[in-house]
Amino acid sequence: MNPNIPSIDQLKELSLPAPVSYAPQTWGWWVLLAMLLLAALLIGLRRYGQWRRDAYRREGLARLAQLRERSDDLNALRELPNLLKRVALSMPTQSLRWNPIPVEVSLLAIASSHSTSMSTDRAPSRAGSLLHEVSALGRDDWQAFLQRHSTKPLPADFSSQLAQLAYAPDEALRALPAPQRQALFDTCQYWVEHHHVAA
Repeated sequence: MNPNIPSIDQLKELSLPAPVSYAPQTWGWWVLLAMLLLAALLIGLRRYGQWRRDAYRREGLARLAQLRERSDDLNALRELPNLLKRVALSMPTQSLRWNPIPVEVSLLAIASSHSTSMSTDRAPSRAGSLLHEVSALGRDDWQAFLQRHSTKPLPADFSSQLAQLAYAPDEALRALPAPQRQALFDTCQYWVEHHHVAA
């Protein structure tokens, strides 16, 4: 036997090298990382602003879904024109970009804008003039407003149908066929979902 044969007791564990750092080694990578973080922050702020700006749209769609469940109820049909008007009044303007008027209080805002414009000598704000402008729209002007803000053509008599829902006798509303009622709800839903707001 050879006495120089190493024994297993003589084995030693090898030392491992230092772990590789994940931190960038040059300043260029730090600059790139800062730019990426800044871009992500700006995109997040923009999305948050859009989400806040579209709160009135979500509220309008939620109310429309409640009305659609009761589409056989005459009160639900009569509320459709009011709902569209409230959504139109809640559309953010340039001055209200980050603070649109909620759908629930838009009609109250009309009254307050009238009272403040009558009680002061100042010119009405852009928001107040928009509220007055939209609230005063008649049948043809209302149709033109809805069409101007729609992304696809609306039925030519859409405002007339809305006026019928608001003012026709109950017997006329009961006589509306179910497909026509659903078409009205579908058109209203499309407009609330897809109308564009002038920036």
